[in-house]
Amino acid sequence: MAYEIPVTQARAELADLINRVVYGGERVVVTRHGKPLVALVSAADLQRLEETEGAGEEQVISSVSTVRSMPSAPGERQRFGIAAEHRGPKPT
Repeated sequence: MAYEIPVTQARAELADLINRVVYGGERVVVTRHGKPLVALVSAADLQRLEETEGAGEEQVISSVSTVRSMPSAPGERQRFGIAAEHRGPKPT
């Protein structure tokens, strides 16, 4: 779990935060108005993230390429017939 700190406090404690990240193995999330703004992580963590970034994309592409079209479920046209069918102009 990451340690959260407001940006104003992070400015005052930057050296201490760097030490916590490098030597303590912590991850620090700097927030503004309670929302995450940036994260401080060790160089080793960053390298691992960058290495897995490319592998994740390949895995997603591989998963998507195995998806194939499936026929409609039985009764789907009956349930959604009005919305699914195109209706021409009403006869006058």
